Amino acid sequence: MTRVAWFNGKVVPEGEAKVSFRDYGFAVGDGVFDTLRTFGHKPFLLKEHVDRLYRSLRYSNLDPGLTPEEMSRHTEDVIERNLPLITPDDDYWVTQWVSRGLRSEFRSGPASEPTVIIECSPLPFKMRARGMRDGLDVVTPPGIRRTPPEAISPRMKSLSYANLTAGDQEVQALKPGATSLLLDVRGCLAEGLGSNIFVVRNGEVLTPYERYVLAGLSRQTVIEIAKTLSIPLREADIDLYDAYVADEAFITSTSWCLVPVRSINARPIGTGKCPGPVTARLIEGYKSRLGGFDYVGQYLRHVN
Repeated sequence: MTRVAWFNGKVVPEGEAKVSFRDYGFAVGDGVFDTLRTFGHKPFLLKEHVDRLYRSLRYSNLDPGLTPEEMSRHTEDVIERNLPLITPDDDYWVTQWVSRGLRSEFRSGPASEPTVIIECSPLPFKMRARGMRDGLDVVTPPGIRRTPPEAISPRMKSLSYANLTAGDQEVQALKPGATSLLLDVRGCLAEGLGSNIFVVRNGEVLTPYERYVLAGLSRQTVIEIAKTLSIPLREADIDLYDAYVADEAFITSTSWCLVPVRSINARPIGTGKCPGPVTARLIEGYKSRLGGFDYVGQYLRHVN
């Protein structure tokens, strides 16, 4: 068996979901996407992810030709069809990709029908397990800054990840395996490849303002959990001084959920113990939000 994808109205083997080089998404990165993950083979926050996808579509003036309800239904169908290919302890990334479609040979004029793909990819638990156990080493690329909202809103989840990818490549050249985190043009912490940053100081949790980042749904989940646990949390401008003197730090993302950070730019965070007490409370709160699903243990079972 092979994985299948929903491709422009049909369920096809993944290898047959091919996009033309004249597609706006391939040629100029004109399109949007969103990614959720499963826990115990069940999609988490499907409606919220689809809602965010459609906000990105509205911002980019792109009509996928599907209602949000249809997008959700096809997403659930793709997940179900692909579940026999993974073990009970594995889970999927699930992504909806939408581009503007084919453009003319002369690179102008309206596009044809949009290109829509829904697909699954196994989560890389083995590759990331030590990061969950030990905490992440975060590095800010010195030469690349996050695209500012005055240029194009980072709140749109665009197919064009050139900015974030360039920053990550710079970081990998400096410290292979590190987690990249871009600063914004003001020198404040922004975001990484699909991840949001939080720092903890004197028991208070800080995270960058939503205007300057793609506000992840895992980020929002942590904000809600903090409120439930009476942990003070607010948005703020966070510079490297704030990061270096923080007591704790952590990253949120769809795949990681919530993972501790042990260093930023080779500077240990706090006592160096991962996770710190506030982070540990939030991790337990996250597990509770998942109905008791131990996402940390799922990663740790893959440690060599």
